[in-house]
Amino acid sequence: MLRAVVFAAVISVAPVALAQQAQTDGAISTQGGGSKSMRDLLSEGYEIKTSVPSGTKFIVFMQKDKSAYACEFVSLTKSRCGSIN
Repeated sequence: MLRAVVFAAVISVAPVALAQQAQTDGAISTQGGGSKSMRDLLSEGYEIKTSVPSGTKFIVFMQKDKSAYACEFVSLTKSRCGSIN
């Protein structure tokens, strides 16, 4: 049930959360605040829950407790992540 809620939230919020960007040290920050890369999130204990294709890119959904992020691969080594809750 929680996955369905997170997925629905991501579908409606992810394009807005990822719209503004600025490149910083392998991660891309979003308008909503900090710059987090998938490496940062994994080191903080976030788990990859699922991924979905988005054109030629993939969006990966990560969760830890009640906090969740959506990460889009910009290139093979860079990702941009935004909080979805």
